[in-house]
This record gives sequence, structure tokens and C-alpha cells, in this order.
Amino acid sequence: MEKIIINGGKPLMGEITICGAKNSVVGLIPAALLAEEGVCVLENIPGISDVSMMLSILKSLGARVKVIDKNTVEIDSRNIITNVVPYEMSKNLRASYYLIGALLGRFKKAKVAMPGGCDFGTRPIDQHIKSFEALGASVDIENGMVNATADNLIGSAIYMDVVSVGATINAMLTAVKAKGLTIIENAAREPHIVDIANFLNAMGADVRGAGTDVIKIRGVEKLHGCTYSVIPDQIEAGTYMAAIVATGGKALVKNVIPKHLESIMAKLVECGATIEEYDDSILISRDKPLVKCDVKTMPHPGFPTDMQPQFATLLSIASGVSVVNENVWDNRFKYVDQLIKMGAKIRVDGNLAIIEGVEQLKGAPVGATDLRAGAALIIAGLCAQGTTEIEKIEYIERGYDSIVEKLSAMGADIKRVTFPDNNLGSIAL
Repeated sequence: MEKIIINGGKPLMGEITICGAKNSVVGLIPAALLAEEGVCVLENIPGISDVSMMLSILKSLGARVKVIDKNTVEIDSRNIITNVVPYEMSKNLRASYYLIGALLGRFKKAKVAMPGGCDFGTRPIDQHIKSFEALGASVDIENGMVNATADNLIGSAIYMDVVSVGATINAMLTAVKAKGLTIIENAAREPHIVDIANFLNAMGADVRGAGTDVIKIRGVEKLHGCTYSVIPDQIEAGTYMAAIVATGGKALVKNVIPKHLESIMAKLVECGATIEEYDDSILISRDKPLVKCDVKTMPHPGFPTDMQPQFATLLSIASGVSVVNENVWDNRFKYVDQLIKMGAKIRVDGNLAIIEGVEQLKGAPVGATDLRAGAALIIAGLCAQGTTEIEKIEYIERGYDSIVEKLSAMGADIKRVTFPDNNLGSIAL
């Protein structure tokens, strides 16, 4: 069993470089399946387990995957041999549903397991299915597998009943080779949607309007390979910024797009942080007490749900009473019990968390309940008194590349250790 052990109380200082966006790359890799000519080279990819799983799935489909270096991979999808993604490979990966749209767009048929990943609410794919059907596909679900087929894909008007990042991306992946014009209304506007649209256009697609709530796609006959660099990860950047502020540190956060971080930075400043923006970096610090603020998660450009647990941790040591309103997922406060073990005073009422700030958290044995909850527990451990042991760190490694090493470089007392599963015997470093 692997754990992360943190001895808290050390301010984070120095600098940190942000990796490519997890939420982009898990859509970009399936999008590479649409290239019938040439190869795709993806640069600035993060070294995380979700990427490894997605690349393994592409290999199982017959793609040739060549790792050029730690952050660059070449994908050759010209000789795909099957449109069926093995159940065991895709059932634990939330982004597996992007494979439906990509395979349907390429081959007019796809068979993929229902999405898995972190458990913080139901993952309905009704808007995905609605989009596939609007473009001419028939969809059925049997034994946990989504089976989509189409004689022809025809451009259509698609209205999203709710703003859905996944459904917007899947509609794009399917529509780029459909005949005629597709118009997606009430589309999600997240930065990674723009990133995937830019990648598709670099492959020869005609996608316009990404980043607004209306996306127009004119289908093309074929897509080709290209070289493309993934945008920086706004959630990784926000996580480290919250950690720097929580510990009362000062650091330069490099390789970021400040525009993508506006909602996060606004709340950090409201809590007591000082921020200086540069072209592709942010200097963030805190030298005064943290104060309460209220947060409501919203689709972009609102405050991102993927930053909610990290921010709740920060507010748990801010003076006063803060209210966090989770407006995206229906079960994203499962981590609260773990923070309470560390002395936090948090009460959950439906989609609200009422947080009464305490002077200091105390180290304790805790366990990650999902990816962002795991990051929140790391922040808690960094600013807590004493030692914190975090279990189930495989969740954290789904979305954070070298998080222990990066935090150590900024002065944190943090390490990954391996314990025998029976918890007997000595610790093996």
C-alpha cells in the first residue's frame, strides 16, 4: 500500500511549473483516432495515470503509440483494427465516453463501457446520446456497454438541455466528419473545449465558436495528423496556488494562462492572497490572515467544481464562516469527513457546506475519496500541525504529475512511502 506522508507547517516557497491539462488530454487522445492520414504528435502531456490508461486503450484498438519523451507522444491511428473498447480497460475511466464519439465519427460504430472514474455523483450520458442520435446514430446500452452505430452521420442542430463539457466534446468529435453543418447550442465553454477544437482544426476540421455557447461545425471528408501542444492545466495551477496561500508561502507559478484562472484568482484575493500576473506566470503569496468568503461552483467562466474541495480546505482555516455551494455535482462533499478528522468544522446541508474556520488543522490518517479530494487532503496536510498520512493516493495520481516532487522542491516535508498491505514490518522508501 502506498501513502503520502506530510509533516505540515512549512510555507511553500520558490517556483513551480504547471503541466498540460488533464481535462484536455483525455479528450485529445481519443480525438487522434479521427486521423486517417499521417500521425498525431501531442506535446506537453502530463505524466498521469489517466493518460497511461487512455494510451493503453488506443493500443488495444490497433493504434501505434510511441513515447518520444516524458511529455510527448506520437499516435498513429491509420490501422485501427476494432471499434470495441474492452470493458475492463474503460470501466474505471471517466473520459472513456470520448472514445464513443471519436470511434463513431471515424467508423460510424463504437462499443465502449459506461464511464467510471471518481465517484462524486451520477454520470448521466443522456446529453451525449441525444447528440449521437441527432447526428443519425442509434444507441443502446447493454451489460454496461454503450453501443452506437450509424449508416450515415448527418449534420444537425443540437441543443444541450444542460451545459455539459463531456457531451459538448463528444458532439464535436462525432460531427467533424458528418455531412453538412452541425450547430451545438448551449455548449460548454471551458478552456479544454477550445483546446480540443483547436486540435481538430489543426487536423483539418472546420470547428468555429468554441469558447462560446454556440459551436458550428462543417463536416469534412478526412482528417490528418498534426503536431499539437496541450494547454496548461488550470486546475493543477489552482491547486498549487491554493496550497501556497494555505501555507502562507510565496511562489512563482509558471506555464499558465492567467485568463483561465480569473475566477480562482478572484476568490484567492478575496481570502487574503496577493497576486501579480505576468504573460505566462503568476506570483502568489500571503502574508496576512486568511478571511472567509463564499464560493459557488458554476460552468466556465464561473468558479470550477474541480477546485471546490481544495478551496474548502483553504476556507477551513480562514477566520469567520464561509459557505460553499456545489452547483455542478450532487455528491462532491464526501471528503468532508476526512477534513473533520483533522479538526475542520464543516457542516454539509445538501449542496451547501458551511465552514467555520479554525485556527489550525491537526495531522491525522485520512484517505482520498476522489482525485480533487485527494489534492485537498494534501493541502490540509501541508498547513496542519503534525503528521498527516494519506491513503488511496492512486486517485491523486490520476490527475497530478509528480505532485510529491513538485511540493518537495518548494520546501514541503512530503514523501511517498510503501507499506506492506498488512501494515506490519518496516516502511520501505
